[in-house]
Amino acid sequence: MKLLVCAMEASSNIHLKELKKYLSPDIELVGVFDKELGNPLYDLTALAIMGIVDALKKLRFFFKLRDELVDLAKDCDKVLLMDSSGFNLPLAKKLRETYPNKEIIYYILPQAWAWKKGRVKKLEAYCSKLCSIIPFESEIYNDKNKITYVGHPLLDEIQDFKQELVNTNKIAFMPGSRKTEITNLMPIFRELTKKIPNKEYILIIPAKFDDNYIKKIYGDISNFTISKNTHKTLQEAEYAFICSGTATLEAALIGTPFTLSYIAKKIDFFIGSLFVKLNHVGLANIFFEKMGKQPLHSEFLQENVTVENLFNDYQNMDKKLFFNNSKTLREYLRNGSSQNVAQIIQN
Repeated sequence: MKLLVCAMEASSNIHLKELKKYLSPDIELVGVFDKELGNPLYDLTALAIMGIVDALKKLRFFFKLRDELVDLAKDCDKVLLMDSSGFNLPLAKKLRETYPNKEIIYYILPQAWAWKKGRVKKLEAYCSKLCSIIPFESEIYNDKNKITYVGHPLLDEIQDFKQELVNTNKIAFMPGSRKTEITNLMPIFRELTKKIPNKEYILIIPAKFDDNYIKKIYGDISNFTISKNTHKTLQEAEYAFICSGTATLEAALIGTPFTLSYIAKKIDFFIGSLFVKLNHVGLANIFFEKMGKQPLHSEFLQENVTVENLFNDYQNMDKKLFFNNSKTLREYLRNGSSQNVAQIIQN
């Protein structure tokens, strides 16, 4: 079987790597994905964008890429789209128009429950099967036969969960993976270490970043121990300060108490706030709200991301309550998703 894949995000490729373990060896991946998983059309670094302005600059390239993928699909048996709704939804539309009978599977769905609910109709119209990793997501879909809660990929990828809370003397810092996130948070994190003395400060850096890029973007990191293993470090850390994103859910599942902080470009934050009508930005907090529970962790955004706020949260968090709630979160998500998605692809 030939499977056309479009996985443009680093996180999507982590999920794809886990999924591939359950796919038959005779399934060939073609399209856009990490070069470790095969022979993609483009290296992922060429596709990275940050913010609306950057996306507009690369518009012509992405139209060309869409047409190339539609052409590739001609010789493929099925299509797998992962995340990246800004690109993958128009791609799904073009694929459906070009190949009315082609099976199109969408895994890691656009968060239509958070904003742009109109995408639900498009997903149902363009796609054959929808693989949801959010337990409540199917509530907003009309065609219940198309959408399936498959579990959450992090429950496949995280190998160890904390069995007890211990003081390890290690504090983890995760300033994100995008340039703007890193440059905004690192000065605050550096100052924060001065208020929490006699600890080992571990800076988690994406494995794809080379030494030159790290030196250029992160600034002075002489006070930090560097780690490129997120799950292992979160397992060892007694506390973490994390940029908003998947990493917050990873920490919540592992059982590591943390504080969420996020500083976006002002224009991006303003536009996002017009459309996204949620009480929380952290997925764990969104899940807990759906369960009728209090937030799992604190969230500090934009000008509220200060050394004092982060330090006070570190001092005052009920870490035992957090740890017990992390078990509730794992029960809520139930199981990993990779094996279930592999079965859907191969059926």
